Amino acid sequence: MANETTAIQPSREQDFPEWYQQIITAADLAENSEVRGCMVIKPWGYGLWERIQQPLDRMFKETGHENAYFPLFIPLSYLEKEAAHVEGFAKECAVVTHHRLEVGPEGKLIPSGPLNEPLIVRPTSETIIGAAYARWVQSYRDLPILINQWANVVRWEMRPRLFLRTAEFLWQEGHTAHENAAEAVAETEKMLEVYERFAREYLALPVLTGEKSESERFPGAVRTLCIEAMVQDRKAVQAGTSHYLGQNFSKASGIQFANRNNQPEYAYTTSWGVSTRLIGTLLMAHGDDNGIVLPPKVAPSQIVIIPVTPKEEGRAAVLEACEKLATELRQLQLDGEPLRVRLDTRDKPGGAKGWDWIKKGVPLRVEIGPRDLAAGTVFVGVGIRASRRRPPIPRPISCNRL
Repeated sequence: MANETTAIQPSREQDFPEWYQQIITAADLAENSEVRGCMVIKPWGYGLWERIQQPLDRMFKETGHENAYFPLFIPLSYLEKEAAHVEGFAKECAVVTHHRLEVGPEGKLIPSGPLNEPLIVRPTSETIIGAAYARWVQSYRDLPILINQWANVVRWEMRPRLFLRTAEFLWQEGHTAHENAAEAVAETEKMLEVYERFAREYLALPVLTGEKSESERFPGAVRTLCIEAMVQDRKAVQAGTSHYLGQNFSKASGIQFANRNNQPEYAYTTSWGVSTRLIGTLLMAHGDDNGIVLPPKVAPSQIVIIPVTPKEEGRAAVLEACEKLATELRQLQLDGEPLRVRLDTRDKPGGAKGWDWIKKGVPLRVEIGPRDLAAGTVFVGVGIRASRRRPPIPRPISCNRL
């Protein structure tokens, strides 16, 4: 086995960090952009993010949360109101200082029009959302506020790694405001449970839950809870966090309301989030030396059908059988949704296409060629461990016998 040739070099055992970079390239998930620390998420990678985003969004809404959107730019003075928060993020902030460009003496564009106040490209949104909540909350009757936003954030990263640490990344951030501490703490714990359930049921990730130490807390938080995912190099990755913020941010932002005794009181707030780091965690937990391995619930395509047409005269019949099977399979459901089936008709040898999908981690490959049509069978492959048994399927091919 030591001399076995694999699709990914080096192997996990030889160089785990480099193996991780290579499986991303082999699966065509993402690439580094011209801006240091930023990435281009390619269609297969973004499709994976969508399959993470959609069930999570449904789970948030089932727990009473609504989606909204808040500005990308945050006035510097907002961050300065919460000392511990700004200290925690100060070295990671990207700052906008001018509002236009002009052509300079040498024909180059130079910044012009200094802003009256610098703007921070959001590293997280507690302060800008807190300013909105301060306008919205006047009475205990206005609480709770249960809001989530899907967005991008920027944290200047000096040692970037695709999906794990990039200067710009995608995430969701929930922000809630409550009448009392008990309700806010319950919210913090509930959302951690949502993350744990999603990680186990959709990503098949073994996660541990717990509370961060004081030195590891989110800047400005009273408590930080997290899920830690175990990956193949025997390390844990922080895969999701839920923060009880107490009244720290509400005092800084002025989220004050008249309580049930008609006395002024500051709201109790929470924030919680997961990001595209979940993709990196998933790859490191399940990938092997032939590529990534995707759990069926989050695979952009769950089944890929590959026509094998060595001769032109049999091509039409094979394609017709493949299209018929794809249509039938799409009538079936997994997790309450139709199966996601792709028909790969690229002008490329079947074996090469098969290896492409192995490296992309598609859960199931089905190959159909002229001999299969004659025998009424198909070839079914699961990763590199393809079953060579060809279950008899009467013609016309019927998906309920697959």
